[in-house]
Amino acid sequence: MTHNTPLSPRPLRHLRDVRRRVLTTAQLRSHGVAATEIAEQCRPGGPWQQLLPGVVLLHPGPPTSEERLHGALLFTARQPAPGVPAQPGPDSPHRPVYADAMITGLAALTLHGFSATPPLLSLDHVDVLVPRMRRLRSTSFVRVLRAPALPVPEQLTGLPVAPVPRALADAVADLTDAESVRRLLTEAVRGGHCEPAAVVRELTQAKLLSRPHVVDAVDSLVAEGRAIAEQRLYRMVHEYGLPDPVWNVDLRLPGGPHLGGLDAYWPEQAVALELDTRAPRQGHRQDEDALWSEYARKREHLERLGITVVHITPKKLRDTMEQQAAVVRTALMAADDRDPAAYVVVLPR
Repeated sequence: MTHNTPLSPRPLRHLRDVRRRVLTTAQLRSHGVAATEIAEQCRPGGPWQQLLPGVVLLHPGPPTSEERLHGALLFTARQPAPGVPAQPGPDSPHRPVYADAMITGLAALTLHGFSATPPLLSLDHVDVLVPRMRRLRSTSFVRVLRAPALPVPEQLTGLPVAPVPRALADAVADLTDAESVRRLLTEAVRGGHCEPAAVVRELTQAKLLSRPHVVDAVDSLVAEGRAIAEQRLYRMVHEYGLPDPVWNVDLRLPGGPHLGGLDAYWPEQAVALELDTRAPRQGHRQDEDALWSEYARKREHLERLGITVVHITPKKLRDTMEQQAAVVRTALMAADDRDPAAYVVVLPR
């Protein structure tokens, strides 16, 4: 038997090419290959090789990056119950192939299209995220990471991959170089992969914000995220024909207290706009609640003075800009139907 000999009794034609080249020993046995034959084919100089414990590469050469990724997932994925096919057959094409396992860390970021990460073949290890209770140990090029609850993976090139914020946290946990961390976090936001708040939330949950080089990178991340959100806000006003507001101002009552800073304000219509770029740092729900309460108090105070406040998150501005422009336009048009607002002093911020 050679490595090109068809396996039986279950043909592999329904599998994609890479899944014909990387199989578990259980899958090979389900196709009629005895354990002794597997061992014979994987002998030194033989046509097959053991890529990982229980995972066989059906050719003698070095594994490709795709084969390494599939092999890592086959090694870590929860195996199906006895008698259940380990790969989806023609009668069940949508059954998940890799249960309870997903690529994370630098390999995941590379799959997401990051330019600041190394090529897949140059990575010393592939991080795979599994549930905390799984009994697995890191081996060879596979590093097993655990989580109490897995995020919903994204399917990239047919592989389950951790969302960018989670993959970032797993990658940053292994990095000590401040510049590398900063590049990754900046690309996540500048490249439109995610919002700063989502990244900070994952870094907080991973208890990484006690590291000074991570905190410095997060400061740059938050500043980058706000700058990008402000640029989108300028673009929204001009692309959707909204009247020009005054930008980045503080409001005060005449001779009275400071009312708060705003990203945009239309004095004639008494409409204020504020970008919500909160990024809680301490990892406690009460800190996030306190930040939200500050926004809410300011909004309530301004609305008691007759000023309409439009609250927009960077994510909504990115994903539904036209809808956000319609919200602002509606608020401006409704100004004629409202009582005049209290007089406030508008100062540059």
